[in-house]
Amino acid sequence: MNAHAHTWRKSSYSNNTGGECVEVADLTEHVLVRDTQNRSAGHLAFDAAEFRAFIDAAATGEL
Repeated sequence: MNAHAHTWRKSSYSNNTGGECVEVADLTEHVLVRDTQNRSAGHLAFDAAEFRAFIDAAATGEL
């Protein structure tokens, strides 16, 4: 999985002063997550359905 070949988007919670900086790339079966300020450190890959369940749980305060 070549992370450089994908379109990355910055988290809506990220800002230009260094706060909460993550980027995600949505693939068909996976979601990639990386640190905006340290892109060369690599990325984490999650199953798309599991990542969606995590986001939903975080949004509803379940976590």
